[in-house]
Amino acid sequence: MTFVKNIRLFPALIVLMRFLFGIGWLLAGVTKLTEKSWFKEPGLFLREYLMASLQNSNVPIFYKIFVENVVLEHVMIFNYVIPIAQIILGLFLIVGLFTIPSILICLFMHINFILSGNMNVISLILYTNAFSLIIFRKSIYYFSLDKYFNLETLFGINLNKRETTASSPSKKENLLSNS
Repeated sequence: MTFVKNIRLFPALIVLMRFLFGIGWLLAGVTKLTEKSWFKEPGLFLREYLMASLQNSNVPIFYKIFVENVVLEHVMIFNYVIPIAQIILGLFLIVGLFTIPSILICLFMHINFILSGNMNVISLILYTNAFSLIIFRKSIYYFSLDKYFNLETLFGINLNKRETTASSPSKKENLLSNS
């Protein structure tokens, strides 16, 4: 009896983890919008942050080259894209829309944050949380818009897999018979 309860509890915990992960990204974007320094003097905070990361010995050389030649050249674009992306990704994760792509984009953004020299306990928890959501991806679709709109199959996960029987032709056989 307790085993059955644990089976039902696990997806709820994964959904809660997805929800909290989304709240974290949403708050990260909202705080950038509400901080006076982020948009009062656009690009200044981000440029100073990136310049400091170039001086950090923990930042890999390939990433310093990327920051110097790409990010600093387009710092104003990144100044506006980063908080907007964080807010959109946070909302998508909260409601469970485009969940897997949202998690992958969050991972990409988070890897850039870590490569810029900011590795701390919170970064490690968020990074681990993202990988956990990907590992247990079948459970993230409970209570989600992906499930409501049948988008979970769009990303290669079919929760209602039907077993093929010997009498039904396979996809390969159908393709061969149509050609």
